[in-house]
Amino acid sequence: MASGTATASYEMRFDSGRICLDLAATSHPEERLCSAERLRAWIAGSGLVPVGTPLAAVDGTWLLAFHELRGHIARLVAGELDGRPADAALARVNSLAVHAPPAPRAVRTDDGMLMRRLHGPLRCADLLATVARDTVELLTDPVVRAGLRRCEGDNCAIVYLDTSRGRRRRWCSSEVCGNRERVARHRRRAALARA
Repeated sequence: MASGTATASYEMRFDSGRICLDLAATSHPEERLCSAERLRAWIAGSGLVPVGTPLAAVDGTWLLAFHELRGHIARLVAGELDGRPADAALARVNSLAVHAPPAPRAVRTDDGMLMRRLHGPLRCADLLATVARDTVELLTDPVVRAGLRRCEGDNCAIVYLDTSRGRRRRWCSSEVCGNRERVARHRRRAALARA
């Protein structure tokens, strides 16, 4: 799934703590939603739809719509963290949140187990509404919103929800930015020891 320049550590990550923040993170450090196929992988991996949901309807128009929503979420969250309201982004997120999210239903499989499926056809506006509603819920809940953090990694713009014990999480991912920081610290100490 990796593109020629992407590293495996930046492939389809879902570690920000909220689906809206996961969508916002797909543009850093490079574009990860660069095709309808990649958007299908993100939709499936994010849990927006039940496992096994056919995603053939996802095309370039969906990609543009998700990119647009991602930009509004990023501006809105950054504005809220920086104390600079992004009212145009807020208006667009609110307008997308009005649509109903996809309705689930339970269906019985051949072996008698119940499985979640969508009730009705998959529509882009419904999935956008789910992510937009998640954004609204995140930013309007003062307790949850207090956990928003910017990654402390060098050149990392990812915002995540810190739910760690003691609220001490520093990086969007301990395996990515945290590891980079530990390696850089080790190199600095080694260079000082050699000097």
